[in-house]
Amino acid sequence: SFYRDIKLRVDEYFQKTGRSRRDCPRMYLKTFIIATWAVSSYLLLVFAASALWQVLFLSVSIGMSVAAVGFNIQHDGGHKAYSRHAWLNRLMAMSLDLAGGSSHIWDRKHNSLHHTYSNINEHDDDIDIGWLGRFTPQQKRLPIHRVQHFYIWVLYGFLMIRWHLFDDFHQMLTGRIGSHRLARPQGWNMGVFFGGKIAFITLAFVIPILVHSPGVVIAVYFLVSFIIGVIISVVFQLAHVVEPAAFPEPDPQTGRVSNDWAVHQVETTVNFSKCHPLVTWYLGGLNFQVEHHLFPRVCHIHYPQLSKIVKQACDR
Repeated sequence: SFYRDIKLRVDEYFQKTGRSRRDCPRMYLKTFIIATWAVSSYLLLVFAASALWQVLFLSVSIGMSVAAVGFNIQHDGGHKAYSRHAWLNRLMAMSLDLAGGSSHIWDRKHNSLHHTYSNINEHDDDIDIGWLGRFTPQQKRLPIHRVQHFYIWVLYGFLMIRWHLFDDFHQMLTGRIGSHRLARPQGWNMGVFFGGKIAFITLAFVIPILVHSPGVVIAVYFLVSFIIGVIISVVFQLAHVVEPAAFPEPDPQTGRVSNDWAVHQVETTVNFSKCHPLVTWYLGGLNFQVEHHLFPRVCHIHYPQLSKIVKQACDR
């Protein structure tokens, strides 16, 4: 009844306003702005930067712009929230392949596992980094975790480097993401997987090495990847690994949690910085994490308005 109530009121919102859930002009404009930011930062860094301050400034710019591509363009496309046309959603989702990830594996890991088993230990792979960090009450406490709030920032920075060089290949070869099976990419998806990896290596290493020394290229790669990793990790942690978020345990007999799906999504996600339009713009509405988990196939530009509807339903 809770979810039916919210869904009914959200349907009324779109009917009364006449707005489209997807294919929003504001989203198209936003895509152009972010893509221009990322491409221009890359071209300037590779072909124009010479002084150290220019390299550092443009490395930060690329890191922030690539993260913005992920938060906005790739994320909406991967959730089929960008357009009503499947090919356009797929195209936007494939921006992750250019950034060094795999849109095929991300779909299984994020859409199927994280959104279904949010904050459930041993099922939500996003809260499992092994013994290096403890993100749920159910995970074993080790002495090293007493100081994880110091060293965890370094691990955040290596998120993208591990993603680029290890995670996708390991998960594809083993056919597993944690305890869950992964259907290996085949046909077109296999072509996109390896084509994306080749394109990323070309953009990140081959083209820059034609202009700069290998040492400089590798150093800039580590810097840019570190920046992206920290940004992405902090946004995820603010939405899921904070005190207000619940970490429910499935019933050992049935393997199920006691809550309805929608209630589970509300209790395991947390909104933050809702009153900051610039934060909302940059993060692709991921600071409205509750609304995103309830309506993942709605374009994120609607989340601030949907948040009012969701809060009213929660209050009732």
